[in-house]
Amino acid sequence: MSGALRGSWATIPADEERYRPLYARVLGLRVVNPGGVLCFLFFEGAVALAALLALAELVTWWAVLILPATVAVMVKFNDMVAAMVVRSAALVPEQERDRFRQQMQPVVGRARVDWITHSVPGVVVTAEPVARAASDGTETGRPARP
Repeated sequence: MSGALRGSWATIPADEERYRPLYARVLGLRVVNPGGVLCFLFFEGAVALAALLALAELVTWWAVLILPATVAVMVKFNDMVAAMVVRSAALVPEQERDRFRQQMQPVVGRARVDWITHSVPGVVVTAEPVARAASDGTETGRPARP
C-alpha cells in the first residue's frame, strides 16, 4: 500500500487518519469508514458472542479467537470490494455518467391526452345526467321501442 495510491482515490484524508478507530487503522481500511461504535461491535461484540457460545458449550474455546478474526477478514474483504467499485466508477467517462443520471432522473409533469371522438361509434360521453321520462320508460330524445 503506497501513499500516492492511497491519496488518489481514498475517501479519508491523511490528516484525519489518526482520529480513526484503532480497529480501522489496524485493518488498513481505505474506503469503508466505520465509526467507534461499529468498530466496538465488530471486535468486542464478536469476542463477547464467541465467549457466550463457548460458555454455553456450543463451540470450542478456539471460537473466541476465530470469530473476531473471521469478522475482521470479512470487513477487510468488504473494504476491498468497495475499493474496486470506486475504481471502476472512476473509470466511467463523464459522458456516460451524465447519460445515466439523465435516464435515472424521475420526470414529473402532465401528459397531454388527445381525445378521439370517433373511437367508440354511436356513443356520446357527456358530463350531464340523462333525463328520463316517467311514463313510458324511455329516455328523452330517443324513440320508444316497438
